[in-house]
Amino acid sequence: MADSAPEVGAGVTAFGAWVRAGRLELGWTQEEFADQSGLSVRTVRNLEAGRGGTPRPDTRRLAIAALSPTDHDRTTPVPPVRPAQLPADIPGFTGRAEQLRRLDALLDADPADSAGAVPISLITGTAGVGKSALAVHWAHRVADRFPDGQLYVNLRGYNPSGPALRFDEAVRAFLDALEVPPERLPHSVDAQAGLYRSLLAGKRVLVVLDNARDPEQVRGLLPGTAGCLVVITSRDQLTGLVVSEAAVPLRLDQLTEGEARSLLAHRLSRSRVAAESAAVDLIVALSARLPLALAIVAGRAATAAELPLATLADEMRQSRGRLDAFVSEDPSTDVRAVFSWSYHRLSQGAARLFRLLGLHPGPHICVPAAASLAGVTVPEARRLLTELTCRHLFTEHSPGRYTTHELLQAYAAELVRNDEPDGDRDEAVQRMLDHYLHTAHRAATLLFPETIKLAGPQQGVVPEEIVDDRAALDWFATEHHVLLAIVDRAETVGSDTHVWQLAWSLETYFDFRGYWHDLAATQEQAVAAASRLADPTAQAHAYRGLGGAHLRMGRYDTADRHHRSALDLFTGLADRSGQARSHRGLAWLCSQRDRHAEALEHNWQALSCYEEVDNRAGQASTLNSVGYSLALTGDHRQAVGYCRRALAMLREIGDQHSEAATWDSLGYAYHHLGENAKAIECYRRALDLHRMFGERYFEAIVLTHLGEAYDGSGQPEAAGQALRQAQEILAGLGRTADGEFRD
Repeated sequence: MADSAPEVGAGVTAFGAWVRAGRLELGWTQEEFADQSGLSVRTVRNLEAGRGGTPRPDTRRLAIAALSPTDHDRTTPVPPVRPAQLPADIPGFTGRAEQLRRLDALLDADPADSAGAVPISLITGTAGVGKSALAVHWAHRVADRFPDGQLYVNLRGYNPSGPALRFDEAVRAFLDALEVPPERLPHSVDAQAGLYRSLLAGKRVLVVLDNARDPEQVRGLLPGTAGCLVVITSRDQLTGLVVSEAAVPLRLDQLTEGEARSLLAHRLSRSRVAAESAAVDLIVALSARLPLALAIVAGRAATAAELPLATLADEMRQSRGRLDAFVSEDPSTDVRAVFSWSYHRLSQGAARLFRLLGLHPGPHICVPAAASLAGVTVPEARRLLTELTCRHLFTEHSPGRYTTHELLQAYAAELVRNDEPDGDRDEAVQRMLDHYLHTAHRAATLLFPETIKLAGPQQGVVPEEIVDDRAALDWFATEHHVLLAIVDRAETVGSDTHVWQLAWSLETYFDFRGYWHDLAATQEQAVAAASRLADPTAQAHAYRGLGGAHLRMGRYDTADRHHRSALDLFTGLADRSGQARSHRGLAWLCSQRDRHAEALEHNWQALSCYEEVDNRAGQASTLNSVGYSLALTGDHRQAVGYCRRALAMLREIGDQHSEAATWDSLGYAYHHLGENAKAIECYRRALDLHRMFGERYFEAIVLTHLGEAYDGSGQPEAAGQALRQAQEILAGLGRTADGEFRD
């Protein structure tokens, strides 16, 4: 360190500040500094906090030695991942002094009193009372007390028009924030939660769990060891957390009158508030002293500086009767009343879009989707969304992507139910479903060169332009949770054709990325929808997709039953391409059961079906499947010939996904012919392509084959590395080292 240590008489606070500054300069955590200095972690914490009186000479000597430059090289630890996920602090946060003091008390509690438990603050209160604002503001105030970072998630526990954030979604988001590579993600939710707790063990991380619905939504997100601190917000009391997790409840009521006036004074200026004191009193009363309502009122007044506050207060008073219960014990009615006059100041087009956005299940919407929902052009939708953003009714949380507070979403949903004609509302829903279906279908066909027939989109639908397979993967990843919600919405409104066709469109992406539970869930919905439609084509595709999901999860008997149901239906429809895909699914299933001769027969039948309808893409990929089955039956030389034919056709077609599988098959045949150098080259090509597509399961399969080829060529170190990588990926996908699936 550049600065020398304070003199002995400078006091414990000065010395502790010097220690902390030096530690942070070196990028060390308190635990790492303890290791470097030989001090205990508790001693380090007491030093930096200025506790314990004047440090002993030995303590001072060890700390100075660890932080002072020496003549020998000292390796500085690589800084660990330090997430900083807190949303922006609330500008001009006002009041809540007592609540902030009680939160601060959690930091100063004696760790010995908690017996190693994680301190938990549970902030509860009615809608719009400022629970999230308080949690985020306090988290920013104390962020420096948590050198290993801050994690934040909005659990959407009270989202009125869509599902709450599932536990598996939340824990995966935290693992992403902690930079866990996809291949290290365990398959089961319990294992993911265990990994999350392991990563936080021994760390000082602040975890903010916002808008929780019930105890079960948050229990798995609680760190398992002391050092971290958790803040939870909820509209519910969550008594279960108080009883079982010793959470410290902090009930948040409305602002005091003084705090409410201070909020308005900060937003509008003290002189303006003082000049119309009576009007301010009325605004505070009619806003029920809710921070959210007051912020909206202040925004209206700030953008209309010429508007007397008395006029604004009078409008609010009049709105009470029109909207029924402007002031009541239910805070949502108060917020609805405040929203109403903001809504009525919108242009006609923006007001209509705001209403229609109440039909969207969230959690976010892009400009083209909003355009389709409203039946307007993309530029017009962008202009209207900009107006909504300027009015603080929506937020552009990332470029071109918009979201809103759940209370505003509830208000929009109420408006669309009450004010939009039934026919217009139904048409908007159909346009929204068409938008996601036609965009997802386009993306799916870029990932896998087969298709289903769709009816044309409704007039006014603007499907998104997706130019290649990488853009398709990116789009699916961004819209993943929206698409799941859209399938649910289609099911709710009884649009069964959208249900099964959306499920078909999601199949390849879910398979590529290993989201097999999502794959199974959507295909179950597809089977039910197809049954209601009594449509054998829909049933055939849905059963085949569901069979594929169960096959991936190792449920072979169930997979066999669904694939054979699909084959029977496709045969009855004389759909040769559908029969081919069913035969290929059965071939893969037979291979997993080591019934290789039977697998080869299914692949021959699939190839015959594709040749009969001149489906060159299907022929090309099936030639590879035939080659691989031949290799598994021991006919390796003939397998090479079929795989080489497949490669030539696939390159002509431009199907890199199937090309990756073919390089793997070719490598397998060469390896068993004893030509390991050729096998290694083929496996490396397959590996590059599978990684490009993010196909983790097939990447593991190729790595396993590559390890065997390295071993056969006398390269044991390279073989061990490849096999270890394969085992890590398989474990992350819930499979054992030999590829079996673990539920």
